[in-house]
Amino acid sequence: MPVASALVCVRCSARYAVDRFADDCPACRSAGAPSNLTVAYETSPGDGLPRRETPRRPGFQPRSMWRWDGFLPVAAADAVSLGEGDTPLLPVPGLGLGDLWIKDESRNPTWSFKDRLASGALSMAKRFGARVIASSSSGNAGAAAAAYAAKAGLPCIVFTFVGSAGPLVLQMRAYGAMVVKVADKADRWRLQSAGVRAFGWYPTSPFFGPVVGSNPYGMEGYKTIAYEIAEAFDWSPPDWCVLPVCYGDALYGMWKGFEELRALGWIDRVPRFVAAEVSGSLAAAMTGGDAMPPDVARNAPSIATSIGASQGTVQSLEVLRRSRGAAVAVGDDDLRRWVVTLAAKEGLWPEASSVAPFAAIERLRADGTIARHERCVALMTASGLKDPGPIEAALPDPPLVRGGLTELMSALKDAYGFDHG
Repeated sequence: MPVASALVCVRCSARYAVDRFADDCPACRSAGAPSNLTVAYETSPGDGLPRRETPRRPGFQPRSMWRWDGFLPVAAADAVSLGEGDTPLLPVPGLGLGDLWIKDESRNPTWSFKDRLASGALSMAKRFGARVIASSSSGNAGAAAAAYAAKAGLPCIVFTFVGSAGPLVLQMRAYGAMVVKVADKADRWRLQSAGVRAFGWYPTSPFFGPVVGSNPYGMEGYKTIAYEIAEAFDWSPPDWCVLPVCYGDALYGMWKGFEELRALGWIDRVPRFVAAEVSGSLAAAMTGGDAMPPDVARNAPSIATSIGASQGTVQSLEVLRRSRGAAVAVGDDDLRRWVVTLAAKEGLWPEASSVAPFAAIERLRADGTIARHERCVALMTASGLKDPGPIEAALPDPPLVRGGLTELMSALKDAYGFDHG
């Protein structure tokens, strides 16, 4: 287990104390590009650990991201874990998008990738002696924070907003979180910030604006997605990784994970990254060369509430530029179409935000940015059970049948085009 030595700005590499997890980089904020911090270690993560021994060392849980604790700031024995990680990597040639694989993060304990963030953040919260966990969330991050706070035996306050998906809010409450709704989304950050500054609440998610990203120790958990992907492909990484992106925590974490593997010589290259977004903020910054992604307002809220922010982050932009990647803005019509397609063709029901990568890959394959022979991995971040509204709206109501077999077969044909023959 490497020992954290500092928190480092993702943009300018300025170093700060390890307990500055509730801050961004003041130098970059003064320069007009507020930037998140990331964890630096006394020794290189994974240093001295033979690659062949990493996946299954004695004593490790068979299904947990903490088998990679040689790259993380907490030992597996001390982690707050619910068995997150080791999610399946599924080939999906039937989608017609070339060599494409899905990293299915809906298999995590609270059914989203945020469990990796929560496990990392809560494991360090114990070390820092945190007494209250706080999260601002439209759903997935709050649910994960609530579940892992419950496991750690800590109270959890989640700030959400009026209009958040009902099942997600209910999930937070089921785990015992003290859920607070606000009418204005920005009030989530104002209230949480007041609690963090006045009472020392331990934040797992963003709580001030412009948003820079989540808790740096939580984001270390996302590195394990990269490790799992590299391992699954026998240490020959894919050409592209495509993610739904709001504030880019997983984007940065995965990129950092691949970079660590390259530094060790375990892989010979790092994938290029694509941010599938709904605002177009990162796409605008990539085109314009901006230091800070602009705020790009939408005419109406996206159905992809988990990635609904109108402004991207510096950490996302840094990954796209360093990896020679791309950003693609996708719309609601494509999201609805891909939710239905994934469910009907592959037996996977994703949250609307989770299908943004497929719309992006479709477009980038068509324009030649991603060549047909290049291997892509799409991160499917959460289950459709989190927010069933989009698929409910996209499908007709099932028929009501009164009568016998004749009436049944007639209804099946009229509603679904099914003819028994």
